[in-house]
Amino acid sequence: VQLVESGGGLVQAGGSLRLSCVAFGTDLRSAIVAWYRQAPGKQRDLVAAERSGGTTNYADSVKGRFTISRDNAKNTVYLEMNNLKPEDTAIYYCNVHFLIMDYWGQGTQVTVSS
Repeated sequence: VQLVESGGGLVQAGGSLRLSCVAFGTDLRSAIVAWYRQAPGKQRDLVAAERSGGTTNYADSVKGRFTISRDNAKNTVYLEMNNLKPEDTAIYYCNVHFLIMDYWGQGTQVTVSS
């Protein structure tokens, strides 16, 4: 299983980015998909998750600004990020949880300038 992320970059505060995560070697339809982030010197934290039935949950700090979604036909997970803040700066990781297995992407850097 391989997860390939893209879409990170440098953006000014108030801007938007959309992260993508393409899954190879597994079917996302029955999986829990999620995005995590890790800022320098901090632990990796959950940003957003979506169960196979569509139920989502978000970190309080991103509610109303970020949206997780998936396209099962493309085996792709997205994270739409709006109204970005400097404190959103981190490496963002895609995660797929299927049965008892966890898979991780390599991470994509998001930097928000003030």
